[in-house]
Amino acid sequence: MPDRRDIAVTFADGALGTRLVARLGQQRVLPLTPSDLASLDLKRTVSDVDTVVHLASATPQPLESTRAVLEAAADVGARHLVVVTSALVYGAWPTNPVPLTEDAPLRPNPGFEPAVALGEVERLAATWRDDHPGVTVAVLRPAPAVAEDDDGWLAPMLAAARGVAVGDDDPRGQYVHLADLADAVVVAVERRLDGAYNVAPDGWVEGEELRGLQGGPRLRLPGGIGEKLVRWRWRAGMSPTPPGLLPWTCQPWVVASDRLRAEGWSSQQTNEEAFVAGHRPSPWANVSPRRRQELALGVTAAAGAGLVAGLGVFLRRRLRRSS
Repeated sequence: MPDRRDIAVTFADGALGTRLVARLGQQRVLPLTPSDLASLDLKRTVSDVDTVVHLASATPQPLESTRAVLEAAADVGARHLVVVTSALVYGAWPTNPVPLTEDAPLRPNPGFEPAVALGEVERLAATWRDDHPGVTVAVLRPAPAVAEDDDGWLAPMLAAARGVAVGDDDPRGQYVHLADLADAVVVAVERRLDGAYNVAPDGWVEGEELRGLQGGPRLRLPGGIGEKLVRWRWRAGMSPTPPGLLPWTCQPWVVASDRLRAEGWSSQQTNEEAFVAGHRPSPWANVSPRRRQELALGVTAAAGAGLVAGLGVFLRRRLRRSS
């Protein structure tokens, strides 16, 4: 392998970026931080690179950095681009096949801005490839990525959202360890992959098992009450989960990674192992099943009463304003 720094990696100071730089070799990699991406000299900074790795999923607001990276890559004549987005781009819909392959259409649910933005990132990357004949563009779509030292921005949102069950069933879940995701990026770089590739361990975790791994009190409220409660908690600053993420907690969106495995990648940690690595055990895990049920019923009743009271206050305020 050449000694020159022929690979630029964006968000190289993050949990995924540092793992990736270590695997690729620091002498080969030009690490780019968020401040580098905002610099007017970005084109000059990456002038000697042949491959650009853009870790778009490192931030829930990736569009501005993606536009800057693609423009710089075009100006310096980069020939290979690797973009990490997310399995979120498939959307969570009741008609989704289980599992989703890379041939499935991209239709992120419109209520969750990060998923929509990552879908737009993929559109920009596809346009960049069409406008530059001869280049290769690999797009990696990982399941929620976690690690012992970092649970990202998506996993905590999903964990909080699962505290209130919407609908009758809990969907299957997937998690990939950041070490395995870094290995997937290395495969995409070294083999100069072209096209879309899902990144997830074999199989998935059933909804019931996922509840057991997560622990904590869980509400299951009828009809649209659960959705209203999630919106109320978000607006009151009581939860990190925006209402738009709800479809991903009640509809299927697990993926198959056969295409990437055919290129030589394999995950070293299962979905369950990755989940445990990225989620701290809660005190709830030590509570007996009987006591869990009693407490959950009490929390459900309290939440229902609180929601009714909150709606009552809201309606009274509206009536005062209208009068």
